[in-house]
Amino acid sequence: MKKRTYIVVIMIMFLVSSCDKKKENKDNMVSFEVFETSRKGNKLSKVTSFQKTDSVVSITLKPQLTLQTITGFGGAFTEASAYLLNQLSKANKDTILKAYFAKDGARYSLTRTHMNSCDFSISNYSYTPVEGDKTLEHFSIEEDMDDLIPMIKGAMAVSEDGFKIFGSPWTAAPWMKDNNSWVGGKLLPEYYDTWALFFSKYADAYKNQGIDIWGFTVENEPMGNGNNWESMHYTPDEMTNFVQNYLGPKLKADGKGDLKILGFDQNRAHLKDWVDSMYKTEETSEFFDGTAIHWYDSTFEIFPEELQDAHNKAPNKLLIQTEACVDSEIPKWQDDDWYWRKEATDWGYDWASDERKHFHPKYAPVNRYARDIIGCLNNWVDGWVDWNMVLDTNGGPNWFENWCVAPVIVDPDKDEVYFTPLYYTMAHFSKYIRPDAKVIELENSDMELKVTAAKNTDGTIAVVIFNETETPKGIYLAINKKTMEFTIDAQAIQTIMISN
Repeated sequence: MKKRTYIVVIMIMFLVSSCDKKKENKDNMVSFEVFETSRKGNKLSKVTSFQKTDSVVSITLKPQLTLQTITGFGGAFTEASAYLLNQLSKANKDTILKAYFAKDGARYSLTRTHMNSCDFSISNYSYTPVEGDKTLEHFSIEEDMDDLIPMIKGAMAVSEDGFKIFGSPWTAAPWMKDNNSWVGGKLLPEYYDTWALFFSKYADAYKNQGIDIWGFTVENEPMGNGNNWESMHYTPDEMTNFVQNYLGPKLKADGKGDLKILGFDQNRAHLKDWVDSMYKTEETSEFFDGTAIHWYDSTFEIFPEELQDAHNKAPNKLLIQTEACVDSEIPKWQDDDWYWRKEATDWGYDWASDERKHFHPKYAPVNRYARDIIGCLNNWVDGWVDWNMVLDTNGGPNWFENWCVAPVIVDPDKDEVYFTPLYYTMAHFSKYIRPDAKVIELENSDMELKVTAAKNTDGTIAVVIFNETETPKGIYLAINKKTMEFTIDAQAIQTIMISN
């Protein structure tokens, strides 16, 4: 009898211990989903089965340590993209707009468009064609009515969440400039008031079309583009003067003081000179809401010191990547693997000075996008905007024949659409890291992996991991003493969505 009692006690203790372990394991479990895009063929695919690997990477999230607030992710509405959409069947046009803006698509939340023409326009044009029209009595956005505005409205119609849109001028009309040309030159001082009025008129004209403009960059690439296509030059102090004494006061006087003004809008390597001028004093920085940057100085370098410096100069201002693309390349049609291979070259591969040529090696387009977005998020950037949303198989149309690649390529003659791996790469961020999310700190034991994370306002956490190596890696992910284990494939990008 005593022996039976002893056995029963042991069994009860075993069962209690087993229940405790099950409860402990359950308490340590986290609900999560993994979505992957890979060279092997996954395209934002949900992954539930993971292979075993020899190496395990430890990543620890620190959601209590929050950094910058996300403004959004997206791309640009250009005349080239809008023109192409209008050459497609309604079914394909709707497919593309839904892929970018619908809730089951990439959910773009931050977008850009050009004011007056740019290189990705069909031709040169200005909203102010009448020479000497200082009060802009003849201001008109008629040029945008056939293609550009319908594309924006189409995106608005399919976007449940809505999105922000900011405008960027490439140049004023030639008659306002010291060289009377679309390319290069500077705004004549006598037209500073007129040019400030131009921004206000633009916001009114678009609002009359049912499109609310969120803000502006002052000038696309104010340092110039080698005098190739539409451009207008400023020095840092000239731009600061224009914003401080003309553009900012004009928007405020017209009741548009809530419109965002982003300064600079060119490559990061030169960022210091511009933020030093913009944020020199309270007076100079008053009307600047943030800084806009591009990535064309390098195919691999993030320029973290410059980004950190810009944040430290103005920690409460926005820092937004406003343009990026695979430039100087004709898109590869229906060749997913090309976007993972290190064969692409950029403008600097041919034209960079000898001392800077090492910044422009051959590269893989997916790597460039994934590395840059993660690097930016880990260095205080709060928004990341791609360039054209749609281009054709030649990398245009572009009046200057400045061919580039977009995430979506179309053949309007055949009414065919190709979603490149760049589309899915962008969606890994835009779909899951939502506006007003907070980037959070983390620890990563493997510097070969690029990792970032953000906590959304609904409490979910999005972790994006990029493995550009040719070796799959096991991941041991910890958060608040809870853990997850999974694997990322070789040459793959993953978004891990962690529920409450």
